[in-house]
Amino acid sequence: MDEFSAKIEALEHLWMRSWMQRDRNQMKSLAARDFIFLLGSSKPVILDRASWLEAATTRFRCTGYRFDEVYVRRHGNVAVFATRLGLEASIEGRDWTGDSWVVDLWQKGKIARKWKLIERTLSRPDTDEKMPDAIRAMQLWR
Repeated sequence: MDEFSAKIEALEHLWMRSWMQRDRNQMKSLAARDFIFLLGSSKPVILDRASWLEAATTRFRCTGYRFDEVYVRRHGNVAVFATRLGLEASIEGRDWTGDSWVVDLWQKGKIARKWKLIERTLSRPDTDEKMPDAIRAMQLWR
């Protein structure tokens, strides 16, 4: 693994550990102001940054994760991270453990020159028709 890929993967682990520890300040420092979380399922749902930070520290809990083979690619000041993600999680107390595919976009800032997560797309074959509604209920702007 090259140095750049290792840096992005380290940021990914920091993001996931912050979620597990419900460390709002750490996640906030890693997430861009226009960050979005997109659940790709039969009914896709989006959470903006404020909604994500609220949900990830209260109702959408992560207790464990594992990355499979990692793919990282740089496009100038943007990096793509993709992997199969084994996730141990719950949403409002309902088990949401399983395998997913995650694709994250990181962007290097022009002023601070730090990498920020701008978009996380999490896709999984979800047969639970209530799950998109549960995530949609976390949208703070509604």
